[in-house]
Amino acid sequence: MSTAASQNVEKTAKRSRKAAGIPIKNIVEAALLSAGKPLDIDRLLELFDDTERPTKQHLRTILDEISLDCDDKGFELVKVASGYRFQVKQAFSPWVSKLWEERPQRYSRALLETLALIAYRQPITRGDIEDIRGVAVSSNIIKTLLERSWVRVVGHKDVPGKPALYGTTKHFLDYFNLQGLDQLPQLSEIRDLEAISFEIEQLNHSEDEPVSDSEIENNFEIDSDSEATVAPDSIELSDSDDSLVH
Repeated sequence: MSTAASQNVEKTAKRSRKAAGIPIKNIVEAALLSAGKPLDIDRLLELFDDTERPTKQHLRTILDEISLDCDDKGFELVKVASGYRFQVKQAFSPWVSKLWEERPQRYSRALLETLALIAYRQPITRGDIEDIRGVAVSSNIIKTLLERSWVRVVGHKDVPGKPALYGTTKHFLDYFNLQGLDQLPQLSEIRDLEAISFEIEQLNHSEDEPVSDSEIENNFEIDSDSEATVAPDSIELSDSDDSLVH
């Protein structure tokens, strides 16, 4: 065996011996605390060498144990669309929020209604949103949603002008602690479009009139027992898988 090969074997052996004294559970906790973003099962498995890598089932069991350990703590382990992450429990928000001097950004009623319509009706064009709301959609609203990575262009409608079709992203799901669009509340359970953004900090009150329950249901073409469905318009979707996550 060559000198280089021997050194690689020795390095691997040292890492394995070092990791042998550290529980996998602690390694996973350290990774989740350090990542600053959600980590999925596959990404967590990549942290381990072949000789020490747990099975997916074992790793899921460890994540369940970590979640239980958080029951009496001020933070929790949450599974969102992009994976697992630690976050402060909402009950502690009044105290933790004082760590930041800057006031939380507030969003207008018009922006929240636009976001809700994209979430439920996607893929949807700006013109379709304007038809449902009955007012023009400001370019600043679309720009803000795109900059926050809550929505993205997923394709173009196959009509003259080929208007952009908008859909939500994994970042949108992560922000609202959702694993998929099927976890959105049914429209029949929502009395106001603001309810879809209940995780957002205190909202601005604009002069726009809210869309009524009956108007929502008429435009979304749903019954009281079903969720909104995507319109069967002819569309051209992009190849990216970062949107329309179910």
